[in-house]
Amino acid sequence: MSNEKEWYVVNTFSGYENSVKRALEDRIKGKTFEDQFGEILVPSEQVTERRGKRNVKTTRKFFPGYIFVNMELTKESWHLVTNTPKVTGFLGGQTPKPVRQNEMNKMLGHTTGQTEASPEAIVVPDVVYNVGDSVRVKSGAFANFTGEVEEVNNDKQKIWLSVSIFGRPTRVEVDFTEVEPAS
Repeated sequence: MSNEKEWYVVNTFSGYENSVKRALEDRIKGKTFEDQFGEILVPSEQVTERRGKRNVKTTRKFFPGYIFVNMELTKESWHLVTNTPKVTGFLGGQTPKPVRQNEMNKMLGHTTGQTEASPEAIVVPDVVYNVGDSVRVKSGAFANFTGEVEEVNNDKQKIWLSVSIFGRPTRVEVDFTEVEPAS
């Protein structure tokens, strides 16, 4: 087992990530080997979702059912983590492998000296669009048109919507960045 702090992935019951984090922090404070642990992360982001006619801010977890623990892996620290309620174990089982530092740097948002954006970087929209939502096109060929969302492709970050052109419903494709919720 290792003698320096590294990042490990811990599997939890889905939906209990934050309570596992708090429970683990409480257990660490009560033990004599508190210096073996660093940060505990539940990777998440704040997003605004459209629910009916309201925008609601929510927290979305990047990896539901997992938390990241910076720790020195010893028998005692391994047992402390695995015996925490709602923890099902380490990713990797009895011999967990630490997360590579370059992967943790990406997750933590640290720069690694690269000047260009990573091709894996995905822009997550502030507003989540659903079929049936009313949106206004704010730029592009269909600027100022208002329509109803018919289809959403989150991977390509495209929306297909029905707008009225010359009194006829017409299906158009626009990017997430070109639309906003209609008021």
